[in-house]
Amino acid sequence: MRFLAMNDPGDNLFDLTPAQWDEAAARAGESGHEIRFGRSDAEFATGIAWADVLLAQTSTLYGRFPCTAPNLQMIFLLSAGVDKLQPFSNLPAGVAVLNNSGAHSRKAGEYAAMALLMLNARVPEMLAQQRDQVWNMLFSSSLRGRRVTVIGTGDMGAPAARAARLFGAIATGVRTKATPHPDFDRVVAVADLDSVLPETDFLILACPLTAATTGLVSRARLALLPKGAGVINIGRGGVLDQEALCDLLDAGHLGGAVLDVFTPEPIPPGHRTWTTKNLVISPHVSVDDPLTYNPDSFDILWENIRAMRAGLPMSHQVDLSRGY
Repeated sequence: MRFLAMNDPGDNLFDLTPAQWDEAAARAGESGHEIRFGRSDAEFATGIAWADVLLAQTSTLYGRFPCTAPNLQMIFLLSAGVDKLQPFSNLPAGVAVLNNSGAHSRKAGEYAAMALLMLNARVPEMLAQQRDQVWNMLFSSSLRGRRVTVIGTGDMGAPAARAARLFGAIATGVRTKATPHPDFDRVVAVADLDSVLPETDFLILACPLTAATTGLVSRARLALLPKGAGVINIGRGGVLDQEALCDLLDAGHLGGAVLDVFTPEPIPPGHRTWTTKNLVISPHVSVDDPLTYNPDSFDILWENIRAMRAGLPMSHQVDLSRGY
């Protein structure tokens, strides 16, 4: 097979490299394949006309379709979310789109644990006091018994729930259907989200951005959270009414928030999120590990190619009608 690996022209930290490719092929017992590495528009144009499989970040592919790709069978995305690839109607007909769901799990659980501990210990308030040189003793209770609601039960939401339960918290998962999940104490359907928000101490957003999830956590839903509740977002900025969150933080209804994703990104100078009360910002770095991200992604790729050759379903194929 012929592979085209496109790297981001503006950032080489997560570059796909020949060494990573060779090591992953050796782990998979694969040989005899051809691969080209590209970065420029010209390299994409020549490579996509040649390749059977395209590998790239969704941000690297933004605006590159439609294009002529007569041999293309698969687009393998080095991301879990596929929203930046829209409109899907621009993609070549019959091409399978896969994501690298699973490459984010370890870091997602660690980040969720960090954020939960910070919010529960009132660290955002302590940081504000430090900036203002105010000594005010802020006490907090253990996470044990606190109620954590996670929207999204996939490769980021499930490890977030596991992290919460390690500290004795009670984890409720929210997904399309109320199908039980082993990492959650209970699961409810998204249609019943309003019923669990009033009993939620910490709300974690870990779902993809789709037509169904855009604006899902609205102003009205944020207002259902009890006074002092915390919000964590490791999914996509567009899932959350960011302006409403800032209003409720500044008003003191919500106790704190830790956000890794925003609308827009990057956050422009002077934007109110920089100065919102008890809001901790990380610049979209929560779930990507530079040491393991590409090797894990390559392993996922080979797993799916083996399934394709065997005529079996590919575990990471995206349902474009649902957007994940």
